[in-house]
Amino acid sequence: MPLPLGETALTGVLTLAPYPVLHLPPDAAAPRGRAVLLADDGKRGAVIDPAFDGRTVTADGFALARGEIDMLVLAGPPRPAAAVLPGVATERLGRWRITGEICDGKCAAGGMRPGTGLGHRACAVLCLDGELPAVFVATAPVAGHAFLLLGSADGARLSPSLRDHIGLRVTLEGAVERRGGMLV
Repeated sequence: MPLPLGETALTGVLTLAPYPVLHLPPDAAAPRGRAVLLADDGKRGAVIDPAFDGRTVTADGFALARGEIDMLVLAGPPRPAAAVLPGVATERLGRWRITGEICDGKCAAGGMRPGTGLGHRACAVLCLDGELPAVFVATAPVAGHAFLLLGSADGARLSPSLRDHIGLRVTLEGAVERRGGMLV
């Protein structure tokens, strides 16, 4: 079942690295679960208490979705959930060389109209400077997915060395892993 758009409450397992993601439990439409990027209002990434990392939480907010990218713009901080869900399964998929574009997850999920050119690039730079999740939109599917959440090998966020490549067609090479229903 697709993510319900608009105001909603979602319960799942929260992970914070490289960016906050709420991993929803599997269902018939998403047998590995659904990964929902989290953000605060405006051009700001979600600021979440590190004590919630790896825990089951409920988050309220406004859901956005475009293609396979889902995002919840938080209405407030996540809170502990009554249910306890299993942790997020991780599978290493090896090294890949992938061509595509570095974007911010909020615009890619439908927060803005997908754009091109200088205005799109400038907007993505501002969003990523605000710590919104960095995503890589691939020109061809990678293990069945059109986008990946970007992070470094040590779990850190987008490297500042890639800032000049935001919004441009680039080729990146690195290790890819599946975390629940999302590639990182």
